[in-house]
Amino acid sequence: MSTSQTAAQSATTTYNIDPTHSNAHFKVRHLMIAWVRGEFTKVSGTITFNEANPAASSVTAEIDVNSINTREPDRNKHLLSPDFLDAANFPTIKFQSTAIAQEGKDEYHVTGDLTIRGVTRPVVLEVDSVTPEIKDPWGFFRRGAAATTKISREQFGVAFNKLLETGGVMIGDEVNISIDLELVRKG
Repeated sequence: MSTSQTAAQSATTTYNIDPTHSNAHFKVRHLMIAWVRGEFTKVSGTITFNEANPAASSVTAEIDVNSINTREPDRNKHLLSPDFLDAANFPTIKFQSTAIAQEGKDEYHVTGDLTIRGVTRPVVLEVDSVTPEIKDPWGFFRRGAAATTKISREQFGVAFNKLLETGGVMIGDEVNISIDLELVRKG
């Protein structure tokens, strides 16, 4: 193996998450019958990517809890309250990767620590749609990626609920999360 091949395999590229072109969506069951969807519009962080050796890569991300939007102002306000996310005391949701493994072409398992309401638990993000890098009209290099995971909101201390007369609960425990990222580096 030549020196240039070794250097290429060990090369990492650092990207910033572009907050104007990235977001985190979620959905949870309401009354056990319908999905209620929402999003966080302010996502930031850094991804260090080594395409030849994904295990040498890392992800650090933060979500501004106050950027929540469910298209219903009263619900947004309630979700920011101590009943749910307690944004006054816990204004950010954080993710820090602990391991990254390639699972297929442009597919990765990103294991890491997710912190919500001050509670940290391990999660696995299923990352796919990692695009090739392109050069934009302004001289920056960009790539995209998408990730999904499911969490138990109660495991993160988000346990508010009400029992229904007919049985069951008002709000499901399982939260489906999908993240769309645009990553940018200077050329």
